[in-house]
Amino acid sequence: MSSAVEICNLALSHLGDTATVASIDPPEGSAQAEHCARFYPIARDALLEKHDWSWATRRSSLALLVATVDPWAYAYAKPNLMKKAIAVLDPEAGDDYTIPAAGRYDYTLPPTARSYAPQPFVLETLSTGEEVILTNQEDAVLRYTVLATDTSKFPAMFVAALSWLLASMLAGPIIKGETGMAEAKRCLAMFEQFLGRAIIADSNQRRQQPTHIVPWISGR
Repeated sequence: MSSAVEICNLALSHLGDTATVASIDPPEGSAQAEHCARFYPIARDALLEKHDWSWATRRSSLALLVATVDPWAYAYAKPNLMKKAIAVLDPEAGDDYTIPAAGRYDYTLPPTARSYAPQPFVLETLSTGEEVILTNQEDAVLRYTVLATDTSKFPAMFVAALSWLLASMLAGPIIKGETGMAEAKRCLAMFEQFLGRAIIADSNQRRQQPTHIVPWISGR
């Protein structure tokens, strides 16, 4: 698997830059290393937010807080290293791919359906500055994208997409001017192609099929 430095060098090669970066943490002293150190974490985190990557997904019980915020019944602490919240679940839920018909949350799910459907939630920041997850789900479980920094876990297509996204960010500082802007657009277009391939490859790792809950059936 590729290291962060190897991903940076791959991005530089997309721009036709023959420099080889040896370290970005700390940067080894070259202009390329300085730019890579600045833009690599931004590109990585942006790509993590683009899709619910299966290899960067965790599921854990949430820690209940004393604070409450109307109209929500419960406030939970944001998990460490959480990058993006995906779904709040009942602790008995086997999956979170069952959803109310037409995506409606404006009615109360009957008990037979509630355990299998993702529950409404919001992320907010309290006056204390603490980020919290607000929901009406008791003993809530969260499925979320983690801030993944271990490049040994990055699949090959994710690495390819990341290298092109990083290249699009490096193009301006390294090449500069209108040529740099044109290169940035070219690299961004290549990124979109590889992003699509990476998402398809990741989605093929799942076999769950979304099931719609029709209120009058689930209430039986």
